Amino acid sequence: MNVRIPSSDGGEFSGYVALPRKGKGPGIIVIQEIFGANASMRAVCDHLASRQFTALCPDLFWRTEPGIELPETEIEKARAIRMKTDDNKASDDAAAAMDFLRKHETSTGHVGVIGFCWGGLISYLTATRHKPDAAVSYYGVGIDKRLDLAKNLSCPMMFHYAGQDAFAGPEVAAQVREAVKDNPRAAVWEYPAAGHAFARPGGAHYHHPSADMADMRTVSFFVEHLIGNRQ
Repeated sequence: MNVRIPSSDGGEFSGYVALPRKGKGPGIIVIQEIFGANASMRAVCDHLASRQFTALCPDLFWRTEPGIELPETEIEKARAIRMKTDDNKASDDAAAAMDFLRKHETSTGHVGVIGFCWGGLISYLTATRHKPDAAVSYYGVGIDKRLDLAKNLSCPMMFHYAGQDAFAGPEVAAQVREAVKDNPRAAVWEYPAAGHAFARPGGAHYHHPSADMADMRTVSFFVEHLIGNRQ
């Protein structure tokens, strides 16, 4: 279902919520790629809801192109919108979505964030600038330019990188691993046979074995840090 989320600086924006099958579940904010809060991101929400999470994908392009959904073939248009979007503002909006989900009737109040591509960067920024309970980044583009913030990670965080990624490949994974090497709550995983966007549902570059492994690690990570031994 669709919801309206109040922003921290006035106004409101839309989001898609997928609910757990019954009762309550931990919340997860699903942060979009540069193609908007589209069908692929809704599919991620639905998958997480099937695992008993309450998943919310907010429209983080609402300040420039509200409601836009693009196919992966419209890369240039997507990049143009992304370039008009302030990353810190997007992180603030992700935090507003976290606050919304903490209070949602189907949420336990524990909320993590997960992001893909540009969303992987926003997930990282949210984990360094705000206080999710856990964070995951899939092939986040641009994190290597913001590694000075790694010391500010406020929660456990998992990073997934693809060995054949032209935008955030093994050299970026190595830089991230070095930046978080002293943080026992951070983990970096690599998938040598996969390329960028290997976990995009229905995407042209979907790599089933790598996506399955990354998704299993992600769900286990969220179960550990959003549920754990809490009563």
